[in-house]
Amino acid sequence: MLLAEEPMHGYQLMQAIADRSDGRWTPSPGAIYPTINQLEDEGLVTVTAEAGRKLVTLTDAGREYVEGRRETSVDPFAPFASTAPGADLRGLLDELASATRQVARTGSEEQRTAAAKILAEARRSLYLLLADAPIQTEQDPED
Repeated sequence: MLLAEEPMHGYQLMQAIADRSDGRWTPSPGAIYPTINQLEDEGLVTVTAEAGRKLVTLTDAGREYVEGRRETSVDPFAPFASTAPGADLRGLLDELASATRQVARTGSEEQRTAAAKILAEARRSLYLLLADAPIQTEQDPED
C-alpha cells in the first residue's frame, strides 16, 4: 500500500509505518527486509541499488495486486487514526508496561507482590468485560 504511493527504501518504509501509526508500530529491519525479499520473490516489487541504498518499487503485477484489493482490503493504519472512536488502548498498555517495568526494577518485594495482584485482576476484568459479565471491583472492608 505504501509502495503504491511512491518507491521507498527499507528505512523509509519503517519510518512511514511509524508515522502513520503515530509511533505505536515501528517495524524492525528484521521484519521489513524479509518482507521486501518475499514481495520480490513473488514478482510484486523490484529492488534496485540507488546511491548505495536499495530502492523498492512496485512492478506492474504489484500495482495490479494493490489495485485489485483496494476495495476489499482493510487499511492497516485505520486503527491508529487519531479520529478513531474509543480509548487509545495501545497507548494505555504502553504506559502500563512502563509502570510495571519500573515497579519490577525499583519496587520492594511488597510492591512487586501488590503489582502482580493488580495485573492479575486487570487481566481477569478484561476477560469478564469480553464475556459481558458484571465487573466487580474489590471493596474496601470498611465500605
